[in-house]
Amino acid sequence: MELSGTSQKTITAREAGLVACTRCARAWPLGTPVCGRCGAKLVSRKENSLQRVWALWIVGLICYFPANLYPMLLTRQLFTETDSTIISGAVDLAHHGAFGIAAIILIASVVIPLGKFWAIAFLAVSVRKQGGIASHRRLLMFEVVEYIGRWSMIDIFVVAILSALVQIKGLVTINPGPAAFFFALSVIFTMLSAQAFDPRMIWDAQDNDNEVPDHG
Repeated sequence: MELSGTSQKTITAREAGLVACTRCARAWPLGTPVCGRCGAKLVSRKENSLQRVWALWIVGLICYFPANLYPMLLTRQLFTETDSTIISGAVDLAHHGAFGIAAIILIASVVIPLGKFWAIAFLAVSVRKQGGIASHRRLLMFEVVEYIGRWSMIDIFVVAILSALVQIKGLVTINPGPAAFFFALSVIFTMLSAQAFDPRMIWDAQDNDNEVPDHG
């Protein structure tokens, strides 16, 4: 939350003596313990937010490596058994002409997760480092990361659908590989990392930037 006076100086809700509810967005006087509208606990800033962000981020990144190295699908056809990772599965789909599905899997399973890792790390560093992009753009980046987080599970949905539909005993069976477990963990921990980030720290960082004297 922000307020602007005639001098166009942006102040935070805390500086204005207010605290906003993170559940229903209702503002209350600073020091109010509980939101009178929805009953949520009111805190001006999440305690140890960055520590939790980095801890969950690191666990998510660790899980992401085996998610790409281990097989995502295990396919059994008569007397043969094949496995495929995320990348090799997308390549096989493209080889058989399913370019659209291959592109969706690559974007959802590679591009988006890597982009989320970068964006969360950038936001966590930016609130401690002076300068950088504008606060409104950083807030927009945070909202985008939170919104697209759930869509990273599309690869798990594909595996679940194939495993449920392709079960012809003695002929063809498709089962999830160990990568599915690690990929789901990676998505979950990155989502929790993004949720642990307190976007109100972005405005605190802006105030610190404004306090830096201009030597130009």
